[in-house]
Amino acid sequence: MAFTNITLERQDRIGTLTLNRPEKLNAMTPALIAEFAEAITEVEKDSDIKVLIIRGAGRAFSTGYDLTGGWGESGSKPFTIDDDQRFLQRYIEHWLRLRDLPKPVISMVHGYCLAGATQLCISTDMIFVADNARIGFPSIPAGAGYVSAFWNWMIGPHRTKYLAFLPGSKISGKEAESMGFATRAFPEETLEKETYDYARRVAKVPAQKLRLEKLGINRAMDLRGFRVSVQAGAEFDAIFHFGPGNEEIRNVQKERGLRGAIQWYEEK
Repeated sequence: MAFTNITLERQDRIGTLTLNRPEKLNAMTPALIAEFAEAITEVEKDSDIKVLIIRGAGRAFSTGYDLTGGWGESGSKPFTIDDDQRFLQRYIEHWLRLRDLPKPVISMVHGYCLAGATQLCISTDMIFVADNARIGFPSIPAGAGYVSAFWNWMIGPHRTKYLAFLPGSKISGKEAESMGFATRAFPEETLEKETYDYARRVAKVPAQKLRLEKLGINRAMDLRGFRVSVQAGAEFDAIFHFGPGNEEIRNVQKERGLRGAIQWYEEK
């Protein structure tokens, strides 16, 4: 299948899914996420792919959701808090589908990995990062609980609060490894080699063992509440979107655009 916003390649039993909007630092639009979902279906059906690597083209892995337009509020019908919750829920279910893919998935992160892109990474089985990568939260206080619900499972409640309470919080790839967000951190120049060397070794393991190992570990996390808690993030985010805490930044963003809102918030 031909894609516009991503690419999917196969070699040596390894699939490589590349976010391919380098001019926008691979910010994720609804169109990109729809293609991503189609690619995951292809990978699941392709028995020749034993391991999937997800990466970003150009200077960054991804700066998260592209908030410049096309997200949920189009059309003449009023957009309600219930609409918002269901809209946000669909994207969480999208990431959970990636998590449930019965094959090992590795995120290979360089440059920036922000906001919604960290949800993508946390939904994979391993996160390999460049030690100089910049990983973190949205730059403006435009949501609450949507991203942090994922981080809580990686770095614990206190560190999640430490980062989530301050919009724009970022950590390096090396810090991400020490906190538990990243599985391994490597020098940027060796990240690709280390990631593919590991994937090639995993690709030699019987597919059934890989599927069962992943299922067993994920099931244990779900019994402890992972799936329910990340889904709840859509509810908290929708409440904030329609609450008084979001009104000012929402008005500034409508007037000045996303970049203008970020500048306004930083100056404030």
